[in-house]
Order: sequence, then structure tokens, then C-alpha cells
Amino acid sequence: MKINELLNVKYPLIQGGMANIATGEFAASVSNAGALGLIGAGGMTTEILKENIQKCKQLTSQPFGVNLMMMNPYVDEMAQLVIDEGIKVVTTGAGNPSKYMKAWKEAGIIVMPVVPSVALAKRLERSGADAVIVEGTEAGGHIGELTTMALVPQVVEAVSIPVVAAGGIASGKQLLAAYALGATGVQVGTCLLASEECPVHENYKNAIVKAKDTDTTVTGRIGGTPVRIIKNRMAKEYIKREKEGASMEELETYTLGSLRKAVLEGDTQSGSLMAGQVAGMVKEIKPVKAIIEDLFHDCEIEKEKLMNFLGE
Repeated sequence: MKINELLNVKYPLIQGGMANIATGEFAASVSNAGALGLIGAGGMTTEILKENIQKCKQLTSQPFGVNLMMMNPYVDEMAQLVIDEGIKVVTTGAGNPSKYMKAWKEAGIIVMPVVPSVALAKRLERSGADAVIVEGTEAGGHIGELTTMALVPQVVEAVSIPVVAAGGIASGKQLLAAYALGATGVQVGTCLLASEECPVHENYKNAIVKAKDTDTTVTGRIGGTPVRIIKNRMAKEYIKREKEGASMEELETYTLGSLRKAVLEGDTQSGSLMAGQVAGMVKEIKPVKAIIEDLFHDCEIEKEKLMNFLGE
């Protein structure tokens, strides 16, 4: 069963719950295009999240969900808010959502945690997760160490619930590969950053479009808080100071508010331009609907090519 059957959407695709980017308006545009839009609560207060949920309800009649970061100081309130607002799908990141699982399940919410390891996937399956989103290190933003290619099939073997692949997916070839690895659908973020509807600054979008294959790097590896971003002055200075043994307090001066600088102000030098390794494959800014339709159309073309190749 593809994940779209569980979610009641046309395409087995989930939009990444990107903090400070995944607004109610953006989630609605993705849901209206036939995928599952997500509101990213990572940088929100409970009241702002409620406002975004209300906005999304106004703009779409299609299913949408909310991504909750377990490290958010308002997460307890938000966990109740999604119940009160009748949200049908919740994805989670940056922690274990088990303490909320019983209440969410009783409310009929489909729960899909993002996981970076087999162990966490198995633990969350036991807690009642309906599916897991398995994110490889190719992804943008906060990442683990294992690649999508290595991690997805291991999780598929270890759990009986649906597995959604995330990280390194921006083309029909990669979508087809995700299916081959055993995934029932995909979650994407970087390719949607370069959409007309995405609320990030045009400078951010253009940085994605101009990126080459080697233009992302990871800050915070030494300190255990790895984040994949596009290389810029901030990234280079951060990594240099990190290697020199700078304290967490000093390193925070580089990253504090840096995502907002990129998203809202278009600061491509001191802002945090979170993006995955597939940024080098994104060549133009297009409507969300076109990005999603092209992805699945190209997947069918690549599937036919592969069948012909295997039949030789």
C-alpha cells in the first residue's frame, strides 16, 4: 500500500515540515497539488501554529498535517492543539513522541515520526506509530549520519509499518529508487524550496537554483548537532571555529536567527540556507503543482526505461 492511500491524497508524497518555511499557506498549496502539505511548527508558538492551521483550513479542503519538533518549548500545548483542531496527520522530529501517542491515537490522528535509525523506528512502531519517515544524511537541515540508500532498506526489514523515504529525492529516478528500496512514498523539501509558492526570499530560491553538486556542507558535526546548509561565509566561519575548538556559546553567535535571516531577509552570506544535496539538481523555480506532477511523470518514464533495460 502506497502512503497516499493511508493519507487519502493523490500522490504518495509528503512536503517536509521545514521550520520558518512550512506555513499554512504553503502547506495548503502542496495539499491542493495532490500531495500532503505540512505546517512546520518548529519556529512557532502555540498561538502562531493555531493561526497557521486556521489559514490552511481556509485555503484547502484537502488533507494536511502538522510537523511538531519535540524540542519546541511549547510542544505539550501543541500536542493538545492538534487534537483540538482536528488535525488528521502529525509528523514529528527531534525526539521521541511516545508520551503523546496514546492521546493522538485516541483522537484518530495518523502519526508518522521522522527517524534517523533502525532502533528508533522499531521503538516508535511499538509505541503505535502508523508509519515512519526515514531521513538520510543527504537531506537539508538537521540530519543523521546514515544515507537514505543504506538506511531505508534496513528500516523496511525491521518494521511492519509503512516506510517513507526522505533525503536526496528530487527526480523521477530517485523516486523510483525509493520504491525499489522498499519505501511506500517519499518526503521532499529541497525541490519544493524552489517553488513559486514557497515563502522563502527570492535570494534563497536563487541560491538553490544556482547550487552545484558540492555546494552543501554540514555544520555542527563535531558538536553533535549536524545541519546541512548551502556553503556561504557563515558556514565556512562556523566550521573553521568549530575545528579550532570554539565553545557552543560562541558557535551559537553564528547560527542564532540565521534561518530567519535567510528565509525572510534573503541574507545569503550570514543566513542559514538549509538545503539537501539534491540542490544541485534543481534548475528552475516552478509552481508546486508542476514540481510534483513532473516528479511522478518522470518516475513513470524511468520505470519504463528500467523495465526495458532489465528485459534485455
